[in-house]
Amino acid sequence: MRRSLRPETNLFLFTLAVTIVVWVLRGLGVLTFIPGGLLWLLILLSVGTGVVNGLLGTRR
Repeated sequence: MRRSLRPETNLFLFTLAVTIVVWVLRGLGVLTFIPGGLLWLLILLSVGTGVVNGLLGTRR
């Protein structure tokens, strides 16, 4: 039986996956129109959700 993940973990994994996909596609030249500031925002969002996930994970 598959164990479901907490919503905070799902949010972190989603933001991390989107950030990695955008970063790789921008590096390959596919998404060159995306500004660097948006990429930094995605990175900070991934770090932030990771910190929240870690802090809430220690409570349970």
